[in-house]
Amino acid sequence: MGGEFVLRIEDTDIERSKPELIELIVDVLGWMGIDWDGEPVFQSGRSDLYADAVQRLLTSGDAYRCDCTKEDLDERIAARIAAGGEKTPGYDGYCRDRDVAESTAHAVRFRVPHDGGATSWDDLIRGPISFEHANLEDFVLRRTDGTPVFIVANAVDDADMGITHVIRGEDLINVTPKVLLVRAALGVEGRPEFAHMPLIVNEARKKLSKRRDDVSVGDYRDRGVLPEAMTNYLALLGWGPPDGVEVRPIGEIIALFDVADINTSPAMFDVKKLESINGDYIRALPVEDFIARCRPYLDAEPWADAFDDSVFASIAAEIQTRVKVLSEVPALVDFFFLDEPDIEPDAWSKAVESNANAGQLLDGAIAAYEAAAWDAESLHGVTMALAESFGLKLGKAQAPIRVAVTGRTVGPPLFESLAVLGRERTLGRLRSARARLGAGA
Repeated sequence: MGGEFVLRIEDTDIERSKPELIELIVDVLGWMGIDWDGEPVFQSGRSDLYADAVQRLLTSGDAYRCDCTKEDLDERIAARIAAGGEKTPGYDGYCRDRDVAESTAHAVRFRVPHDGGATSWDDLIRGPISFEHANLEDFVLRRTDGTPVFIVANAVDDADMGITHVIRGEDLINVTPKVLLVRAALGVEGRPEFAHMPLIVNEARKKLSKRRDDVSVGDYRDRGVLPEAMTNYLALLGWGPPDGVEVRPIGEIIALFDVADINTSPAMFDVKKLESINGDYIRALPVEDFIARCRPYLDAEPWADAFDDSVFASIAAEIQTRVKVLSEVPALVDFFFLDEPDIEPDAWSKAVESNANAGQLLDGAIAAYEAAAWDAESLHGVTMALAESFGLKLGKAQAPIRVAVTGRTVGPPLFESLAVLGRERTLGRLRSARARLGAGA
């Protein structure tokens, strides 16, 4: 839209604003290529502005001091219930007219007008929204410890920074009328456009939870999701391009995006779809770029000292077509760099021990590979002949060979892998597997 993007760290709640979490916000935004204009703004460094605003509201009578504790409020609610009255949620306005002394430990609350009016706005996503003042409690502006609540901080900062558009989750809809009331009481002219986006839910259609779900972008980065794929996928949560083409450069998404097109229904975070999109991005990388992006995952393996760039480069194009996240790469190539393959028990049981022909197939492969020309095409040919001699399809015949050499039932193309691994190492692994299976098999 040609405007500025302000990165504002809303850290007025000291207990929840830990340095490492703020660092993660900045780090992840940078990783995704989401840049902001100017320096980040920290609300914790603007407390004087908020203190001044609260004092102005106290002076004008739009706010008042309140010395009620949570226990006080709970007792009054219990008393009303016991007397046959209905339980009233939230604060009951007990201190509105008590003129609590400034010397008393107190919070500061906003005096919501009880004149029968309402605060309304035209939401860019949800259309007209209105809150009757009678349904709004007198909300806190400043806590008992003197720190401002983010409602007053947002109202002050939005006005001070000239914010024109506020886009946030629908769980903050009930905050918006409070912010607008504070702005009006402070004499701020005009108001931003508000757009309340649908919440992101998990596969059970429940709101994503830090305690229950994998919600950190950093975790997906560590698993090998590419930043461009993550940005692309997140853009699709609650929105879709009008032409239906979902996987596309972020520049095209920006050109097509209109906040008014965002859905109001919750958006499900589908990990399988994210990984599918990521796989598309991985396959679109130049091979050299793919190799470079794999290195952190390869360097973290116990066998990293044995890693050979040329060996990996010779098979990288095949690996690139088979992974959805980069963290899958090491498990597909470790057999190239280990002295002996790490044979998966299930793979050995299924493809070798339970296969009546496994011993003879291994014997036949050893004999054929000792004499074959050592290239993928020749190895394919002699293995195909071996399969036909047993009346088997190639996939069935090569299964015990693959497990013996790679340790797994799935992986890069077998014959290209054997060509890279070399004759002696291949034969050594086949003989070891044959000995493990036993002479009588």
